This record gives sequence, C-alpha cells and structure tokens, in this order.
Amino acid sequence: MAQRAVVIGAGITGTLVGHALARRGWGVTILEAEHVGAGSSSRTAAGIRQQFSTPETVMGMRYAVQAYRDFRTEVGGDDVPIVQSGYLFLLATEEDLAGGRARVRLQRACGLSEVECLEQDELVRRFPWVDRHAVLGATWCPTDGFLHPATVYNEAASAAQRLGATLVQRAPVTGVEGGPGRIDAVLTPRGRFPADLVIDATNAWSPRLARVLGGTELPIAPLKRYLWFAERAGSLDRDGLLAMPLVITPSGAYCRPENGDSLLIGWAHPAAPEPDFSYDDQDRVEPRFFHKSGADSAAFEAWASIAEAIPAVGEFAGVTATTAGYYGTTPDHNPFLGYDPAVQNLVRLVGFSGHGAMFGPFTALVATTLAEAGHDVVTVSALGRDIPIDAFRIGRELRHGEALVI
Repeated sequence: MAQRAVVIGAGITGTLVGHALARRGWGVTILEAEHVGAGSSSRTAAGIRQQFSTPETVMGMRYAVQAYRDFRTEVGGDDVPIVQSGYLFLLATEEDLAGGRARVRLQRACGLSEVECLEQDELVRRFPWVDRHAVLGATWCPTDGFLHPATVYNEAASAAQRLGATLVQRAPVTGVEGGPGRIDAVLTPRGRFPADLVIDATNAWSPRLARVLGGTELPIAPLKRYLWFAERAGSLDRDGLLAMPLVITPSGAYCRPENGDSLLIGWAHPAAPEPDFSYDDQDRVEPRFFHKSGADSAAFEAWASIAEAIPAVGEFAGVTATTAGYYGTTPDHNPFLGYDPAVQNLVRLVGFSGHGAMFGPFTALVATTLAEAGHDVVTVSALGRDIPIDAFRIGRELRHGEALVI
C-alpha cells in the first residue's frame, strides 16, 4: 500500500507539495481550513527573484524559476505562471553600490550568470525613466519577475487530484491521534485522515497549528503587509508600464506593473505580530494604510517615495485600491524546512518571510526529498548539483540571516 501523506494548507506551498508527492506514488490528502488559495498565496505581491544574499536561496530560486518556466509540462494548465520581466534593485550610495557588487559576485558564484551590477550611466541608458540624480547604480537580473499565484495553486491542486490526491476544503485541523512523538491520523470536522507523514504548509498559521499537532514552537511571527494599486497617467504609456521590471527603490518601496494601466506598490513597515489573526483579518485595513486616508497615509508615502526615483510614477492619477495579508516571518528571514524535533513524522515547511510563493517549487523538491529519506537531509539535488539546505534547518542559530528582504 502507498504511504499516506496529509498536507495541511492549500496555498502555493501545499498544492505544489501535494502534487509532487502524488507524482512519486504517495497517497496524498490536502486539507484546507477554508478554500484553495484563501491565505497569503492570494494576497502576495507575487515577485520571484534569484537575487538573494543567502547562497542556498539563490540556488533554490534558480531551480524555482526553471520549474515555473516548465510549469505547463510538469504540472499542467494552459498558462505559464511566471512573467520574466526582471528585478531592478536601485542603489543610492557608494556603500549600497559596493554591497550590490558583492552580492552579484556571490550570486554568479551560485550559477546566476545573468545577474549584473549596472553603473549609473548604463542604468539610465537601459531604464531612462530612472532619475539619475536619485541613484548611483543598480543590480539587475532579467530572469527574475513575478507570478500569477492563482494559476499555480489552482493548477497544482487539480493536477494532484488527477494523480489520485484528495483535496478536502472547509476542513480545519482540530486534533490528532497517535502515540508519543508520532501522528497516526489528523482530525477535522470533515473526517479522520490516517497519515504516515504529516506536512505543515500553513506558514503564518503554523504557530497555532503546531500546538494542535504537538509540534515544536518555532519563532514565526505573523506580520501584516499591505499592497496598493496606482492608476497610470502622464508620460508613461501603457507599453512602457508593461515593460517595467519589478523595481526596488533606495527607500525600500517597490513596484511592478499589475497590468497596462495599474502599478502595484509595496513597502515594508514596522508591525507587531498578530498571533491570533483570523482569515477575515487578512482583509482588515488599518486607517493609516488605507489609500483613501489622504496624504498622511502609508499608501501616499510609498507612492511619493517611488516617484523620487521614478518621476513618471509621480504623474499617475492616484492610488485606487488597498489589499493586505500576512507574512510568516522568522528572525533570520529564512524558512524552516525539516522534520519537527518533537514529532517524528511531521515536516514543517513554514516561515517564508514573504518568499513562500517564489520558493514553492524548491520547497516541493525539499519536501519530497525529506519524505523519501524519512529524516532530515543536508542537501537536495537540483540543477546538476547538490544544494545545501542547512540555512533552513530547524534548530539552526538565527544569527546570519537573509539580508535582501523587502
């Protein structure tokens, strides 16, 4: 009889993991407390980049980009879910520029040959909408870009079911059965689900789920994050907006085209953890972050900050919408990928710090490697090499984290 895996969470991580395990002959059940894509996967800025400062992440993201390019062949569906419009990190000081050069050297050493550091003249030549007085240079990778999240989780869920997986929605986990340090079955209002392996793919929800499963308390803080949408106007035409990469300005505010008439905007802000947030809280917008709160709103501040580096954005008609969701953030901004120390058949794939959507295919690779090994591993095989995953180990020292977080 096939081994049985219960995957908890039907966002990008859970559906891709469920599909990957089903392809390898596991009997898979995917449990979702609400509906497919109800959590952060449907509220993400959906960027995907290989420009990171942690070598393991750079290599893992190279794998993820290739997997998303091959999505129709490997998963199915009619659409490729990745748009490779590039990522442009604008750098304003000599110190920032030196750091950018160092990161590019590291990224190239990890196989990302197409990334480069652009000096000011070359930057403005390639991207003439950048204000040369606001920057000294940039790092640029043309194979980065953004995703269509709904395509990923809907097609992955459908593909998993075609392979025999069971998807159960409106099924919050209420308890487990099993002996000391092991789960034999997962309990929900919609039934009991036997398990040889349980996978936690709930990210920001993971701390509360761990208490139900008997798992280890991991330092994951659910933090609210906002996105806004600005309406195109002025000198930047529709084609020009569509050709724009995802741009991170020196202030940390970032933007990318949502379509030919709308620019998505984001900017991280100090936030207190909300460990008891509900699904409905994802759509709760605090007044300071609402786009109709005037010039003192965070939405207006983010728009204005981007306009300092990209003056054409300052000509836009205004910010027209606000959306929100939660990051499951760790102290070092790297995820936890591994077996739970307290439960021998529980794998935790959580704490992505805003990078869960882009990590998805690599997370699925790690999950299948862990499932087949039956214990933690130090590397996974991809792209013709062994990629170390010690930076994602549960129980690691949380001192040397990912530095390139937005």
